[in-house]
Amino acid sequence: MKPLIAAWLLILVAAVARAGAPEVRPVSQDELLDRQKSATQAPYVLDVRTPEEYVAGHVPGAVNIPYDRLASRIAEVPRDRDVVLYCRTGRRAGIAAEVLAAGGYTRLEHLTGDIVAWTAQGLPLETP
Repeated sequence: MKPLIAAWLLILVAAVARAGAPEVRPVSQDELLDRQKSATQAPYVLDVRTPEEYVAGHVPGAVNIPYDRLASRIAEVPRDRDVVLYCRTGRRAGIAAEVLAAGGYTRLEHLTGDIVAWTAQGLPLETP
């Protein structure tokens, strides 16, 4: 099953690469915190790190779908909200953005500095 998922992910990434990189708007930590308080503008925050990294501490309210499982779980990501992606340093969030863009998602954002910047600023972390 994992080779099939990996193959699907590679196909999606290759398709996006041919079409150009997806447009992903950067979002600062402060902007994300403000928007999370809004009932009308709250984004879907997607942590694409491993489950182990996620349970060690994540942005409050974030949902964990590891980047290498995103293609098979793409239906879990809402299409009617902005999607803010993050990982540890940005590489996996970039891959996840390509997968989502190939799936037709257009409201993609990337948390500036990812979880490294979030924790460096002493912002709150949620743990299960």
